[in-house]
Amino acid sequence: MEIKNWTYAEFPEFTEPVEGAKLIPTTGDEQGVLYLHDVEYMKVGDIPLRLQLLIPITRNHPYDFMNGAEQGTQLPCYVFVQGSGWFQQYLYGRVVDLARLASRGFVCAIVEYRHSGIAAFPAPVIDTRNAVRFLRQNAQKYGIDPEKIVLAGDSSGGHVAMFGGIRHNDDTDENAFPGISAEVKGLVDYYGSVSVMLEDGNPSTPNHHLPDSPEGREAGGINLFEHPEMRRAMSVEENITAETQIAPVLIFHGTKDRTVNCKESVLLFNALRAAGKPVDFYLIQGADHGGAEFWTEQMLDIVEAFIRRCVGE
Repeated sequence: MEIKNWTYAEFPEFTEPVEGAKLIPTTGDEQGVLYLHDVEYMKVGDIPLRLQLLIPITRNHPYDFMNGAEQGTQLPCYVFVQGSGWFQQYLYGRVVDLARLASRGFVCAIVEYRHSGIAAFPAPVIDTRNAVRFLRQNAQKYGIDPEKIVLAGDSSGGHVAMFGGIRHNDDTDENAFPGISAEVKGLVDYYGSVSVMLEDGNPSTPNHHLPDSPEGREAGGINLFEHPEMRRAMSVEENITAETQIAPVLIFHGTKDRTVNCKESVLLFNALRAAGKPVDFYLIQGADHGGAEFWTEQMLDIVEAFIRRCVGE
């Protein structure tokens, strides 16, 4: 055989009979997922912020590390904000779960933001919207359809994602990518810590609302009981009116969530419905704060259907 830089089409297939061997046929459309680790999307001062990227690949539609995705590849993108109580995120905890969603034909991105030890609310929202802009700006490289982006998050990440859908700051100095929009087609909130209005919103947090609580730190280290204006500013449902511009919303919450009271999602669901906004709410019976119940095939089916409906597929 000649030694040269073969193209796939040119390379001769091995067809010699091999006694005892079994041949498995393929089409070239078998789906795999490529993981791009710690992709920096911007710096805030000297603080680098990263994305974990999960990109669907097949033999017929590969990814080239030098040149990026195949020309013309345009897949919907699911941007996910990892929960952490607004503390420093462990960015890799949902990689395997999101890879299963990516294998259904979605580019998935996990967002890092400035945590509460660095910057207070709304810094995570600002960073997340800039991550969306980075992905839109680099859509061709990663095989993304820039008009088909959905924003999601779990726990505190749900809070960030929801505010990411209503903080329309494209024309402000919060936009690190001037001229690039951060608007999305849908929002998915997994058991989000979306409100600080309830007295029992975090039933297992003894220092609830105090300066050293997760939400108190995210508010800038203040006692939220003494700052009702900040409680309203940080509560998604308090910022939803009939005039609010917001994409369709999908909410999941476990009925035995000990960390974020399920009532928070009920407040959000009712506020969205009262404002006439499209929203679907699924109560996951017996589920605690996260867990395998949220990543079953049934749940992935629901999320996939929601994404495809939002992006018009």
